Amino acid sequence: MTVPQPDLQPARSPGAQDRGPLVLALPKGRILKAVTPLLDQAGMAPSPDCLGDNSRKLRFPTQNPMLDVVRVRSFDVATFVASGGAHIGICGADVLMEFDYPEIYAPLDLGIGGCRVSVAQPASLPHDPQEWARWSEVRVATKYPAITRRFFAARGINANIVHLHGAMELAPMLGLSRLIVDLVDTGSTLRANGLREVETITHITSRLIVNRTALKTRPEEIGALINGFRNALEASPPAAEKTRAEQSS
Repeated sequence: MTVPQPDLQPARSPGAQDRGPLVLALPKGRILKAVTPLLDQAGMAPSPDCLGDNSRKLRFPTQNPMLDVVRVRSFDVATFVASGGAHIGICGADVLMEFDYPEIYAPLDLGIGGCRVSVAQPASLPHDPQEWARWSEVRVATKYPAITRRFFAARGINANIVHLHGAMELAPMLGLSRLIVDLVDTGSTLRANGLREVETITHITSRLIVNRTALKTRPEEIGALINGFRNALEASPPAAEKTRAEQSS
């Protein structure tokens, strides 16, 4: 029996919606704080309660009367944009790599939120790439099953995934997996839990993403927002330069 696949196409495409404000999906947490100067520079600053931790609201007006923002979990930004719930969004390249939505166009690397997706293991274990070459299978805890499977498949290893949404560092400690694949910034959480980074899968920054249908049906408005971000980046390049410097170090 054929299992029906989820349909990402909304009942009404973004172009079929009324000509009300466009919707920008922003991730909660550190990326929201990092992108705030760019939003200010681009004339898209959201209302102050969007940036605080006390508001229960999820949708907020901005300086631009034709743009609202919604604040969602970082992993959900791409889904909101791909499905047409939001016209544009900001999310990490890790999310784009994991879900690979064809409905999304990513025109700009914002150069913020620099980190990496890495493999880590208990610090007490030696890391021997030649030993990896002899493995046929390995158990890995991660919230990135697609990225993880591709990485190990390229090395001829089947990744047996333990799919977790957080606290990956506990998995080796409690015998759930030998390795983990997770986002790493400073590595302090790994070290605090007896792990060490042994392989970098990819470096990550945050991207501006656009729903392809919205780009076709409201090209002038979407184009103006993209140009607003591009001009803000040109006016404030230090963040992107800092990210590139950190990645090359």
